[in-house]
Amino acid sequence: MADGFDKIQKLPDPVPGCPNFRRVPGFKVYCCGQPTIAGFENVLNKVCGDTYPKDGPIIWFNLRQEPNVYVNGDPICARPPNKIGEYAELGAITRDIQKANEEEFLKVCEMRKTENGGKLKAVDINKKELEIEVKELKSLSQVIEGVKEKFPGLVHWRVPICNSAAPLAGDFDIICKTLVGTAINTPVIINDQVGLSRATTGCVVACLFKEFQISASFEGLVETVPGINASLLKTDRYVMNPEKDTLFRGEFEVVKELISKLKDGAGAKNNADKIIDLNGTPKTGGTGIKQLRENIAESKLSYEIMDDAAQAFLKTKIMDNIQKYFYMIVFAAYIREAAAAAREGVEADQKAAVALPASGKCSIPAAQLKLGKSFVTFLSENAGLDDLIDTGKGNLQWERDIPPAALANLEGLAAKDFKGNLGKIIHDIYQTAHVMFGDMPQGDHKKRAKYRFASKTIMRILPAAMKKEIEGLIEAKKMTMDLYEILGKCTWVEIK
Repeated sequence: MADGFDKIQKLPDPVPGCPNFRRVPGFKVYCCGQPTIAGFENVLNKVCGDTYPKDGPIIWFNLRQEPNVYVNGDPICARPPNKIGEYAELGAITRDIQKANEEEFLKVCEMRKTENGGKLKAVDINKKELEIEVKELKSLSQVIEGVKEKFPGLVHWRVPICNSAAPLAGDFDIICKTLVGTAINTPVIINDQVGLSRATTGCVVACLFKEFQISASFEGLVETVPGINASLLKTDRYVMNPEKDTLFRGEFEVVKELISKLKDGAGAKNNADKIIDLNGTPKTGGTGIKQLRENIAESKLSYEIMDDAAQAFLKTKIMDNIQKYFYMIVFAAYIREAAAAAREGVEADQKAAVALPASGKCSIPAAQLKLGKSFVTFLSENAGLDDLIDTGKGNLQWERDIPPAALANLEGLAAKDFKGNLGKIIHDIYQTAHVMFGDMPQGDHKKRAKYRFASKTIMRILPAAMKKEIEGLIEAKKMTMDLYEILGKCTWVEIK
C-alpha cells in the first residue's frame, strides 16, 4: 500500500516530502509521518537549522509495525488485505520481526517487479490499484544508510507499537535506553505513517524523558537564580480548565483509583496531562493533530450515534485508549521517581563535581544521567496496576440512563395494553429522548442518537412473548434492532 495519499497533510506550513511535521512546544522533540527519501533530508535540515551541527547526534524513532520499501523515492508498506486504508494493528511485532519482514518485503517487490516487466502493482488507501514503473527500489534500512552520509550522527531505531493501546512496558524502556546519554538539546524525531496516534504517543514518552533530564539536571541550578519561582516550572502544578467535562479532563474511574495507589499520583497525572496537551492540538497548547486524552471523550460522544457493529469496534478502541492514558500516567510517575533518585543518589566522591556552591544541590549534566531501574521493574514493584486497568478500562457509562419515572410510565403503558397504547408509547419515548439528548447540537448526530434510543427502549418494554420472538429473529439475523422493523413485526397481522 502506498503510504502517501491525497490530503494526508493536515497541518499548515508543510515540509516537502514529510507529512505533518511539527515541533512539540518547549521541547526539541518532533513528530511526523513517513517521509520520502528527499523528505528525510528536508526534515533533518529543518531540525538542525543554522545552529545544530549536522554531524551531531540525532535520534529518530520509527513506531510503525508494517515494513517499508521505497519505490522511486516514495514509501510503500506491506499490509494484510483487510488492513488497507485502516489502522494497522498487526499484533506482537518486535524490532527484529519488523526488520526481517522488511528484508522479505524487499525480496518480494524485486521478484514481482521482474515478473511484471519492471513494474510494481500496489494500491492506495482507497484500494485503488496502481502500477508503478520502478526506477529505484530500496529498503528503509538502505535509505537510512544513505541519509547518514550527510547526517552521520543519526540514530534510527524501530520501536513498533500498536495504534490504540499503550506501548508495551519494554517499549517504554527501549525509548528510554536509546535516550539515556543524550543531551537536553539532542533532537528527537518520531514518525508513524501519517503523524497521528502512534507518533504522538512516542512524542509524549520522549517529552516525559526530557522532563526527567530537565528536572534532574537543572532544578538545583534554577533554584540559585534570584527572583525565580521554581514552582512555576513544575508541570505537576498543571491545572486544566475546571469547566471541561470530566471525561475531557481524563477523570475516568480507573484513573481515579490509579491516582490513589501511586505515590503522588495527582502530580503524575498533572505531569502527564501537561505533556499530552503540548503534544495535542492548538486548542490545548500543542501543534499537532491528535489529543490523546480528549480523543477518548470525543470517541465516547460518537459512540452514542453508532450502529451496533460500529459501537463494538469503537468500544474496544475507547478502552484501549484509556489503557494508553493510564500507562502514560504510570510512566510519568516512574520518570518523576527516577528524577528524584538521580538528584539524591549522587555518590559522595562525585558530589563535589556536580554540587552547586550556593545551595549544595546537585546539577548533573543531562548526558551523564542514568535511570536507576527500568519501567518494567517499576511496574513489578507496583504490583496490581496491570489487573487494575484490565478490569477497569471498561468502567464507563456506555448508555445514557432513562429517567426512572419515564421508564415506569412506558412500562406501565406496555403492561396495560401494548398495542392499544403504542401511539402513546412512541410519543413518550421520543419526548423522553428529546430531554435526554438535549445537550447534543441539532443535526443528523442527534437524530441518530434519539432513533437508536427509541429502538433500544421499545425492545426493553416489549411484552415477554413478543420480545422473545423478536430477539430470536435478531439473533438469527432475519431482522435488526431497528425501530421500524420492530414496530412492523409488532403490528403485523398474519392472515389465517
